[in-house]
Amino acid sequence: MTVNPAPASPADLDNCLDLSAQVLQLLAESPQGCSEYLLIQHLKKRHSSHIPNLGLTDKLVLFRTHFLLFHALYVLRDRLWHSQSGHLSISPLCIQLQPYSAGQAQLSEADPLRAYYLDLSHLRDTNEGDVVKLLTSFWKRMQGGDEKRAALELFELDASALTLNLATIKQRYRQLVSEHHPDRGGSTSRLQSINLAMEILARYYR
Repeated sequence: MTVNPAPASPADLDNCLDLSAQVLQLLAESPQGCSEYLLIQHLKKRHSSHIPNLGLTDKLVLFRTHFLLFHALYVLRDRLWHSQSGHLSISPLCIQLQPYSAGQAQLSEADPLRAYYLDLSHLRDTNEGDVVKLLTSFWKRMQGGDEKRAALELFELDASALTLNLATIKQRYRQLVSEHHPDRGGSTSRLQSINLAMEILARYYR
């Protein structure tokens, strides 16, 4: 399903461009890349007015911080592509500024996460119940918990009698994607948390 970004006000666009510029400067200073958590901390230390200056213990604050950052990241990635001046590799575990490659630009339009984060209606319309589902694994990782266990809990495999291997996990992943896909009435935010859990588990069960 293609999601068209919601219209943004001039103020939204200005704020996003300002945050994108701040992020670009931080990433240029960290050529090895950095995690989402570290990037948020760096922005707070620099007193970025576009990131909520509040603790991340509140789930809605955490979601808003996460969404605003990723919205700015995808805007920045598009700007780098259009100017052919670089590429931004985006994941919660590592965000890295890389040299421009022409082939990477053709992949961007089909990126469902790009469509999700560029649609500001998700920031406005997501309620606390959605946030709990969305951040099941992300929340625990941010609080210093076990990301592997959190991802298994999200997949409901933490107490499973099944042999845990990549094939079993992929099968469960496909089941959850089918169940929660927006085309079937599911939640986009829930689907995102499932994708994040799969990304985490793939690193442990290669």
